[in-house]
Amino acid sequence: MSRLANLRIVDPILSTLARGYIFPELACEALFPMVRVEKEAGKLPQFGKEAFRIYQTERALRAKSNRINPEDYGDIDVVLTEHDLEYPIDYRERDEAENVLPLERWATNVVTKALRIRCEKQCADLAQNPANYAAGNKIALAGGDKFSDKVNSDPLGVIDDGKDAIRQKIGAEPNTMVIGYQVWKKLKRHPQVVDLIKFSQKGVVSVDIFKEAVEMKNIIIGRSAYDSEVAGAGLTDVWGNTITMAYVPEKSADAERTEYEPSYGYTFGKKNQPTVDTYVEGGKVQLIRNTDIFKPYIVGAEGGYLIYDVI
Repeated sequence: MSRLANLRIVDPILSTLARGYIFPELACEALFPMVRVEKEAGKLPQFGKEAFRIYQTERALRAKSNRINPEDYGDIDVVLTEHDLEYPIDYRERDEAENVLPLERWATNVVTKALRIRCEKQCADLAQNPANYAAGNKIALAGGDKFSDKVNSDPLGVIDDGKDAIRQKIGAEPNTMVIGYQVWKKLKRHPQVVDLIKFSQKGVVSVDIFKEAVEMKNIIIGRSAYDSEVAGAGLTDVWGNTITMAYVPEKSADAERTEYEPSYGYTFGKKNQPTVDTYVEGGKVQLIRNTDIFKPYIVGAEGGYLIYDVI
């Protein structure tokens, strides 16, 4: 029986492909790594200072055990949202295709990436909102402090201050930085930054060189853009006039991430998602549909620092 004759099929091959896709250019993967959970709603940890403290653990003979006072422990109500998108394949396209599976894989790739970019926008909106940070975890630049002022501004000093602000709050420096694309264009040409690499072999400021300069393990340039649907406006950058720094735990090679590991943020998604299914509309159009259930959250705001109005 032709696949077009089936009303609806959950395709395990295409679902596996969708789950395996990785888009390293998306900053959401770095700031809000995906953690799959059992339920669409529930309470999950919100991390405070206690999650990062160094405790007195030595115990004298016959003394009482050292006890953590969970004064900073909290939780957040997590409610996930369903997202889905489908791609049409006309029966005439199928008839002309030499191999139907690559056509379906292409459709799966298109809808999967579109869902991830939607998640990217949600993460960017969270990370770039000053209201999500305490006063000591953000700074708005003005006047000569803006990086567009190549004479008076001190970008490396501003970044160092942000790193130290996080360290003072959680006892660990941030390891992840997301720089808006327009900010990066200015930053990599700033005399202070260029001076750092003038003796390097490349002679230009690359992301890898900048990582070494600011001692940051992960730096991602927010290059994603979307159609704002405003006539004549063109594309709008997802990551705007900001730099976001955060502490996000490294993923172990042999273990999945867990929501109980202290972090700046996570994207919570339902387990066994995304799911790709196919169905036929009107007898002539096959739809490849990707469904995922997720929502990003800031779970440890003290582990983040926002620099905005940068240029």
